[in-house]
Amino acid sequence: MNTISIQSEQSSDGAPRFPQSQNVARTMSSREIADLVGSRHDKVKQSIERLAARIDTNGNPVVALPPVGEYLDGLGRKATEYMVCKRDSYIIVAQLSPEFTARLVDRWQELEEQTIKPAFDIASLNDPKVLLALLTDNVRKVVALEADNSELSKENQELEVKVEQDAPKVAFHDMVVVSHKKYNAAQAAKIIGTGRTRLLQFMRQKGWVTRSNEPYQAKIEAGLLDVKLGTFEHPIDGTIPTCSTLITGKGLTKLEALWRERDADLLA
Repeated sequence: MNTISIQSEQSSDGAPRFPQSQNVARTMSSREIADLVGSRHDKVKQSIERLAARIDTNGNPVVALPPVGEYLDGLGRKATEYMVCKRDSYIIVAQLSPEFTARLVDRWQELEEQTIKPAFDIASLNDPKVLLALLTDNVRKVVALEADNSELSKENQELEVKVEQDAPKVAFHDMVVVSHKKYNAAQAAKIIGTGRTRLLQFMRQKGWVTRSNEPYQAKIEAGLLDVKLGTFEHPIDGTIPTCSTLITGKGLTKLEALWRERDADLLA
């Protein structure tokens, strides 16, 4: 909120009017009050006018009718607003929405801090000490900015390396998990990059399958494995039931990750 000396003009109703770009020191516009309490601007103006017309026990208006300022509305038309002093703004908000008093206090604090903040004196640039201090401060800011940029560049490089390293894993995941296909041990071993016998041995070590290479129920319920039941005709014993272990896309992704960890441990 600017605190500058201004020239006002008398309107037909006797109230001074101020240009849009100027404001009265230590005042708050009725539009700001409307925004603070979440009310329509015209309703706030009506409340101000009613309070100004009301007389208290001492025979004085409850609030003074504030000076009028002009602004352009959303359609570019001239409109008016009241420029309310601090004391009267509390009365108005108490009348409109008492629960917003704390918000009004915070807004006044912001305005007053802006008012007391000293403006930069352009004439001080003639002082070499001031110029040196400004230059030193700017150099410090530039150095800090360059350090931040360097750190950000390093993080970006590390991220690019990680993305490149993870690309095969991501491609494998997308290829396998999205597919609803199920794989037998030989197919899974080929995809992972090993042999069927070695993979089944690894799955037994990890507790995925039994000694007869049948899947444990817990792995089936977890969606990692499945079974394919069938039969074959034995020349002597006749029809023999069979149970083949199948590996789901989810299970193959998990197995591939475990296999990579195994390779890393072997290389360590």
